[in-house]
Amino acid sequence: MNTTQLAKVLKALSHPNRLELYLEIAKKQETSFESSDKCCLIHEIMKSLKIGAPTVSHHLKELANADLIITERQGKYLMAKINETTINEVVRALSVASNT
Repeated sequence: MNTTQLAKVLKALSHPNRLELYLEIAKKQETSFESSDKCCLIHEIMKSLKIGAPTVSHHLKELANADLIITERQGKYLMAKINETTINEVVRALSVASNT
C-alpha cells in the first residue's frame, strides 16, 4: 500500500461518525454467524447510531471509496462488510512505519 492510499484510508477513518460506523460494521460482522460472507444489515446499525440516514449514506460512500468496506444491495436492504484485504495492508504499512 502506497502512502497516498494509506492517507486516504486514514482520512476516511478520521471522522468520528465514520469511525463509529466502521466499528459498528466490524462488530456486527464479527458476531454474525448467519451467513458465510459475514455481511451486516446497515438498517440494524442505524438503530444504534445517533445520525440520520442521509448522513449514514454519505459516510458509507466515503468508507467504500477508501476501500474499507464492501457494500451490496440485497433487495431493499444494504449490506456491508469489512474489506479484510485493505485492513491487512494498513496494518502491514503501519507496522513497517513503526519499525523504522
